Amino acid sequence: MRLRILATSDVHMHLLPFDYLANRPVEGLGLARTATLISRLRNETETSILLDNGDFLQGGPMGDVLARSTVQGGSAHPAIAAMNALGYDAAALGNHDFNFGLTYLRRVVAQADFPMLAANLSLRHGSAFASHTVIERRLTGPDGRHRILRIGVIGFLPPQTDEWDQDLRDEMRSADIIATARQLVPRLRGMGVDLVVALAHSGIGAPDPFPRMEHAATALAGLQGIDVVIAGHTHEVFPSPRWHGREGIDAARGTLAGKPAVMPGFAGSHVGVIDLDFSIDENGAFRISDFRVRAEPVAPGTPASPLVVRPVNSAHRCTLRQLGMRIGRTETALSSHFSLIGYDAALRLVNRAQRWHVRQRLSRTRLAHLPVLSAAAPYRAGGRGGADHFTDVPAGRMDQRHLADVYSFPNRVAAVRLTGSQIRDWLERSASIFNRVFPDAPDQPLLNPDFPAYNFDVIEGVEWRIDLSQPARFHPEGSLASPEGRRIGDLRWRGRPVAEDQEFILATNSYRLATCGLFSPLVSPDAVALARDAMTLDVLRRYVRQQRRVRIPEKPHWRFVPQANATVIFETAPAALGRPLPASCRSEPAGLSPEGFARIRLYL
Repeated sequence: MRLRILATSDVHMHLLPFDYLANRPVEGLGLARTATLISRLRNETETSILLDNGDFLQGGPMGDVLARSTVQGGSAHPAIAAMNALGYDAAALGNHDFNFGLTYLRRVVAQADFPMLAANLSLRHGSAFASHTVIERRLTGPDGRHRILRIGVIGFLPPQTDEWDQDLRDEMRSADIIATARQLVPRLRGMGVDLVVALAHSGIGAPDPFPRMEHAATALAGLQGIDVVIAGHTHEVFPSPRWHGREGIDAARGTLAGKPAVMPGFAGSHVGVIDLDFSIDENGAFRISDFRVRAEPVAPGTPASPLVVRPVNSAHRCTLRQLGMRIGRTETALSSHFSLIGYDAALRLVNRAQRWHVRQRLSRTRLAHLPVLSAAAPYRAGGRGGADHFTDVPAGRMDQRHLADVYSFPNRVAAVRLTGSQIRDWLERSASIFNRVFPDAPDQPLLNPDFPAYNFDVIEGVEWRIDLSQPARFHPEGSLASPEGRRIGDLRWRGRPVAEDQEFILATNSYRLATCGLFSPLVSPDAVALARDAMTLDVLRRYVRQQRRVRIPEKPHWRFVPQANATVIFETAPAALGRPLPASCRSEPAGLSPEGFARIRLYL
């Protein structure tokens, strides 16, 4: 007897195979193409269920456009309409599904024909989201007998969700995943379910649990009573060779703590497939006798399914109209191709807009005398998003789509009061994205692949140098790695060395103020000058309209300390090869990576 579990995760409103930021059709995105693969996988087997692992409402421009307009009573949200048409059996809520507020989320979720699950979420007012659901499927044995398999599905979201969306702190609390599962799984088993599937909007982390762990999929799989884990949140693919050799993980077999598990990528890139074979034991109970796990990619050329295209078309046209609105003009091309080596006019634009806004907001306060700096990070700079995942705005007319390309998250502007020592430590955390580099060694990899680019903050208003001969001071998640590691040197403001006790205002965003981020240990509650102000994208739009013509200087804020006879390999978009770096940055092409990135050799 066999059951096929199909799963998607982190669709992030990529419903059609269309790149709204580049304004063109694209191969690598879209639930519409994923739906065609789902139909084929369903047709291959007699019995299946279809699950989603969250983060479906936010992440693409269509989601932002819809959130700013009212969802009409007779018109379902296109993501929900598409999922209804595909016949999803259950879905977990992810952290980004809360980005537009609880009222909006409740209205959208009410349109779903399937349960939305959030077991470790509690709400202060109104009805809670379901913690679990039970799905029944009829399996046929080799003897021809039919038996009903009862499948318990539990949904979990990151325990940091209420901290990342601090507007919701008064309305909800998100609890520890493992503690919640330990309470709920025995109750679910007591209801007589035969199989427990954990929909964990959580990454693959350490096998041993610790309080409020964000990446809890492996530890969750280790709990008694859980049979299958669907992971997500980090936009990665499992099983895959990347996970080979990690504790508690079998990257070939597709198991976490010995249990079948899958993570199906991002934006509809893959479908998670878990085939379970069952036998009946001497007590008449179902037992998993064998399983096979894979994350199947959507093949190039796969056609879009009308089941998704039809309910999404109207929102697609509306999104194109909104993104085509003219905002201003840029005299400088804005791209993130070289963000991680110091050249990024798009980041400087965001920083200048934040700085402009914070200066206005604090102009009549007791903090008006302090110099204002600004920190921002690239959101589209390759990494797990792939070789096309870069900001790329040509010089010329700037439309709304170009601003969405520059800044793609619904954060709010915030500001904190910091000392020169804290500014140095802020930059030290950013500089931990780089691997340690040794002299007299060729072609060393520059970047730590486990460190996301969205945590690489560049600060406008100061200048500094990064010494890669020093070890990284921090791990990617923010814990101290090397107390002796000090990479930031020659930190200057207006040409003068920054004193350790010198005071500044740092413009940043609301995510940085969350109590669980890489930078949050530097921010005490009494140091917050602006907690959650205007939406960053709105500030950026007003700034560009006020400037009318944007001009960004090419001079970088920072540079690497030279290293004798050392070269590093930096990966970027193939399109970057036609846009050479300044002559002061000695570099040359070094081929393509297996993932399609352009490799550039930098001489330090």
